[in-house]
Amino acid sequence: MSPVSRRNFVGALSAAPMVPAAAMAQTSVRISSTHSARYTSEGIFYDLLEPDALGSKPTIVMIHGGGHTGSCFFATPDGRLGWAPYFATRGYRVIVPDWPGVGRSGYVPYDKLTGELVCERLGALISAQSAPVIVMTHSMSGPYGWKLLEKSGNNIAALLAIAPGPPSNMQKPVQILSETPEKVEVQMATKLSISLKDPLVANQDLIEKKLIGLNSTQFPRSAKAAYEATLVTIPPRLIYERVNIGNSQLKISDFSNYGGKRIAVVIGTDDPDHPIEMDKPIVDWLNQNGAKAELIMLGDRGIKGNGHMMMIEVNSDQIAELLIGWLENA
Repeated sequence: MSPVSRRNFVGALSAAPMVPAAAMAQTSVRISSTHSARYTSEGIFYDLLEPDALGSKPTIVMIHGGGHTGSCFFATPDGRLGWAPYFATRGYRVIVPDWPGVGRSGYVPYDKLTGELVCERLGALISAQSAPVIVMTHSMSGPYGWKLLEKSGNNIAALLAIAPGPPSNMQKPVQILSETPEKVEVQMATKLSISLKDPLVANQDLIEKKLIGLNSTQFPRSAKAAYEATLVTIPPRLIYERVNIGNSQLKISDFSNYGGKRIAVVIGTDDPDHPIEMDKPIVDWLNQNGAKAELIMLGDRGIKGNGHMMMIEVNSDQIAELLIGWLENA
């Protein structure tokens, strides 16, 4: 890693909401980057970590999943550097947006906040960059990545899909337990009660069974409270679409931008919502439609025990190195 300005390192971390004090004390970590917080004309907030000496590496845009903001990429709840500053140490210019209507991004009425709007505004941010970017999605933003490839593929060099949700093209019907005009109950890794007017609040069942994972051995459970403090509500229409009620999830109809596109779908060994039976068909579907997709099962690389939130788990640095290796060894 290149030499660093300690002042810029502290500035990058202190601007992120989830920054345990221990991360600030990692003086042995050397980062050469400057940090700024910006807004697009449409109100998308994004953090920018920019290496002092820009090389030939592309920009990477890290898009958070449901119930989170971009802060999940800045630091881990047990006090280590997150993936945003980690990738910056390796020479990548890193952009970390909050979804529209979420976190520090501008207000959007719930009835207007759809996946199409999220992709439209994220696509504008991506298209505003001077060269094609790498897009990283996680979980609920997975379908946004597939749609961004369709709509903004000329501005995307590669896609890292971390435990991604599928597009509606191939998403299996969700198990509906009950349904009224105001509320739908569905069964996934946990039972979800989805209001069509109110945001979803992550309860302990959802946190333990899906986000952390009952069998995860890599989540820092002593820092669970610090993690829970970073969670935000999920806008109603977005979670409704995520579980594909009424086939409402984003669908891909034009695959012309998928041709030859490098995509990695990454899953851990102990993520209850992402067994191989769910994610391998996504990779097969991508390849059938012209992409150059690969399924990276962490267990096959000797990395075991990861649940859903691998970017904040104890071995997050090891996974980051794996992802960087994939990017740089095409």
